[in-house]
Amino acid sequence: MSLLEETLARIEPPDEDAAAAIDRRLAETLECGGQELGELRRLLTKYAAITRTAAAETPKKCTIICCADHGVAAMKVSAYPPSTTVQMTENYLISQGGVANALSNFAGAELLVVDMGIAAPTENIPGLIRRRIAAGTQNCAVGPAMRRDQAVQAVETGIELAAKCVEAGYRCFLPGEMGIANTTSSACVVACLCGLSPEQATGRGTNISDDRLRVKIDVVRQALAINRPDAADGLDVLAKVGGFEIGCIAGIILGAAAHHGFVVLDGFNTGAAALIAQALSPLIPHYLMGSHLAAEPAHGAILEKLGLRPYMDMRFRLGEATGSSIAVNLLDAALEMQRTLSDAEAGADFYHEVMPPKAPPLTDRSLDFYLQTFPSLSAAAMEACQLRIDNLTKPIYSLGYLEQIAVELAGILDDERPPLDVPRGLLVFSEGEMTSAQRRLTAAFARHAGAEVTVARLRRDRPLTEAFRFGQSMAESISFARPLLAVALAGPESAEARAAALSEALLTEDGGLRFAAEDFLTNVPAPLQMQAAALLGAMLAGARNSALIVLDDEATEIIARYAEALCPGLQPYVLHTQPGLLRLGLTAGGGCVACLGLKIVDAALHMLNDMKTFAEAGVSVANDGPGAGRQVVQRGD
Repeated sequence: MSLLEETLARIEPPDEDAAAAIDRRLAETLECGGQELGELRRLLTKYAAITRTAAAETPKKCTIICCADHGVAAMKVSAYPPSTTVQMTENYLISQGGVANALSNFAGAELLVVDMGIAAPTENIPGLIRRRIAAGTQNCAVGPAMRRDQAVQAVETGIELAAKCVEAGYRCFLPGEMGIANTTSSACVVACLCGLSPEQATGRGTNISDDRLRVKIDVVRQALAINRPDAADGLDVLAKVGGFEIGCIAGIILGAAAHHGFVVLDGFNTGAAALIAQALSPLIPHYLMGSHLAAEPAHGAILEKLGLRPYMDMRFRLGEATGSSIAVNLLDAALEMQRTLSDAEAGADFYHEVMPPKAPPLTDRSLDFYLQTFPSLSAAAMEACQLRIDNLTKPIYSLGYLEQIAVELAGILDDERPPLDVPRGLLVFSEGEMTSAQRRLTAAFARHAGAEVTVARLRRDRPLTEAFRFGQSMAESISFARPLLAVALAGPESAEARAAALSEALLTEDGGLRFAAEDFLTNVPAPLQMQAAALLGAMLAGARNSALIVLDDEATEIIARYAEALCPGLQPYVLHTQPGLLRLGLTAGGGCVACLGLKIVDAALHMLNDMKTFAEAGVSVANDGPGAGRQVVQRGD
């Protein structure tokens, strides 16, 4: 029996008893039976079923970047030359300046880089795992990309790598890829296995121009017509239109599943590899976690075929384990929460401030003050930050919202390259005591985000103007030292009930604003008016104090929408976490979502600080699309 056959025979259904045990614990501990955790609840139970344990230990993670060249690159389907494959491989291991490096650092994952078929010499690259099958595949536009035995070798190489990682203690796998023209091969794979047309399956990849996209679509059509891959045979699809690195990733997925390992998929290329693995073993989707919805148009079809959910929409158009490195942080947060729920003292170290019984001294910082004098961001810092991001070793504009977050933070802080350790705090406005479950949830997510928690207690017997000033003073004092300011609401009522009451009172049926912005506070339901006024004061004062305001659940989102309508200058200072970035259905309140937003900011800062530019790493720049001319070998060229 071959290694592949042995591996397929070892893959078995996950342990549903372990999943049920986690579900029971959450139901016993949380007030809504765990429903307020949304997708995090399902993520925890799936992880338990895969690993066959209800323990909440954070898994040892391994990012494996599989590198190979593609013969179809000769058809001019990419914005970058084929030499970029080996240059980026050197970048991972010598300059250590790729997005895979930056986000492995963020995820706390070990980075491994594998040569599956780079066309250039790689003997002088230190630390490279050499498993080269050939110097790149053949051109699939004129014939099969590889022989069937080479396809088996690629898959079995991935299986062997997964087994060695399991022996070293890794339980969580983040596969990624590097290979110029690999999205063309993946488009062929996806078109075949998902039943899509070349137009439906083919996207811009490295952000190519319209003309080059038309060429790419024709190449995919030609490859499928010439090779006629058999959708019922995953190895046939891989051999005829795939790539060595795609086969290796399929093997990593199979090998991880055989050893009860957890695999977090990235974007389009790893999705194509997962489809091949699924064709070989229908049980494979049980061992996979989706991460984000990539910009490639067919990625949604991949996730649907695999039965997976995207947890984020970050507008990424890049592989290299980008989205999976951020998504796995959601698992870490969920496991931290699981551990903290059993701690009766969780939340005891929160800093508490109670709204004074009398009005604080008047200042000139009334609502009119913010409307008239709201500051603008530093244009010079933003321009310099964007120029650096555009010249980092990646396709231009490929990191979506991470780029936007980094640029806006640069403008807020007047620093073109904000450091990794920007201080952060979580400000929670509460009427009455937080419930025990809420305290534990807030403590877990705040600890995960490295945020100090301040609970600001409100009084219902004071005027709204005093609640506004209390929120203002609290935000000013915190944001002075912590320019990342997460804001949230809490109290004895559920977060879902707060959001429902605000939505019914303030939003139209189609989600629009029901009232003029200046009138919204008087239309907030009476039990929530003090919280709304304090939150409004906090957002305006924090932003005025040059802080990025990170929002929490739906209730804070609704209040923030009115605040932004009231003061448009506030908009670039506000980070809308859910549903803007995350798709978790998390309704726990108390800052849980906002703390996950703080971690996304961390990912953006790792991108900005850990990656190298094309000039610094010696990597070729784009020759097509919007990157051509904007990306330069040396500054000033």
